[in-house]
Amino acid sequence: MSVRRAVPNLRTESPEENRDFYGLLGFEQVMDHGWIATLASLAVPAAQISLMGADATAPVSPDLSVEVEDVDAVYAAVRAAGAEIVHPLTDEEWGVRRFFVRDPDGRVVNVLGHRA
Repeated sequence: MSVRRAVPNLRTESPEENRDFYGLLGFEQVMDHGWIATLASLAVPAAQISLMGADATAPVSPDLSVEVEDVDAVYAAVRAAGAEIVHPLTDEEWGVRRFFVRDPDGRVVNVLGHRA
């Protein structure tokens, strides 16, 4: 299974202030869905952070997002291992297929793949 990127999701009630702050560190906004915005380094595009309020389609907001090559295979693996699925495998309207799983310390991980 191949990981394409891992992005921390920073929960915030002040997305504009945080966008400006992280801009001072060299991040620029590359995606904005209103409830989540992703900032990236233009020099190293895989260096990213997301700023989010409440998740728009899931019962909780994830702490981390991990983009994988084959989200269905990862879903099968974590289910077989008995990990707690927090949000089922879902095709989202913005072009990703994702699910949430809880890690051993209780963090919620958004595992996703982009649909072709």
